[in-house]
Amino acid sequence: MGEIVLDFERPIVELEKKITEMKAYAVEENVELADEIKRLETRLYRLMQDTYSKLNRWQRVQLARHPNRPYTLDYVERIFTDFIEIHGDRQFADDPALVAGLARLNGEPVVVLGQQKGRTTKEKLYRNFGMMNPEGYRKALRVMKLAAKFKKPVVILIDTPGAYPGIGAEERGQGEAIARNLFEMSHLPVPIIIVIIGEGASGGALGIGVGDRILMMENAWYSVISPEACAAILWRDSTKGVLAAEALKLTAGDLIELGVIDEVIQEPVGGAQRAYDEAARKVKEHIVKNLDSIRDIPPAVLIENRINKYGKMGFFKE
Repeated sequence: MGEIVLDFERPIVELEKKITEMKAYAVEENVELADEIKRLETRLYRLMQDTYSKLNRWQRVQLARHPNRPYTLDYVERIFTDFIEIHGDRQFADDPALVAGLARLNGEPVVVLGQQKGRTTKEKLYRNFGMMNPEGYRKALRVMKLAAKFKKPVVILIDTPGAYPGIGAEERGQGEAIARNLFEMSHLPVPIIIVIIGEGASGGALGIGVGDRILMMENAWYSVISPEACAAILWRDSTKGVLAAEALKLTAGDLIELGVIDEVIQEPVGGAQRAYDEAARKVKEHIVKNLDSIRDIPPAVLIENRINKYGKMGFFKE
């Protein structure tokens, strides 16, 4: 993967390069520089901790969109075993923007699905940048109904800039497909664990986002609208996404306070894109822990709790 550097990361990257150059020089010239290198590495770690602990909302949006950030298939590879992908909605077509199938989590059969973005231009076009068509939502529902039929828990990874807004998608019932999923997922008689791993935009995310436990990675975002789209509506200027991000309160820290999500998954220092294995390990720990906490709840109670959970969101007093 090529090096992608965000503006606030430049001092960190420059110091990393300096350390790399010093290590290479020490080897080439057979010079003892261990103490100097150790001091720079300590300085680097402190700089990273300070920088990433003080990110504003827009900077976290940028990290969530980082091209090198791990996507659904990266997590599936590291968290689950025996993954068998299921294709098609049995009505129109397969939607590559959604990956869905059967797998094992610590040996236990589960159903896993999530939006998949691409890295190369070819992959991005094939995956439609992680934006699902109606057939993607219908494929998701088909797989979730299989989970209900065989009484298997569902694990869902969310990472999308939104549902695809094309004319064809609207003609094939984009809104209805999302609404149908909201209804069906609220009544699904098996545990549902949701993990927002990157972007969680609008109905594109919510269409597969109704669950018993909502987990969110530290540098992900989750909102009814993207900052740029919000800015275009409020100020008629999409470049004011920075202001919109602050107003939307779309970060994990905001949403845990508002009661929209249940847990924040801390990322490796510098973001998940710097350490795939460590990020996946933390995600797996949270999935397993939360699944264990609801595994034995009777289906009727599970559904009632889920409906009550969403019914309480947005409650206010005048």
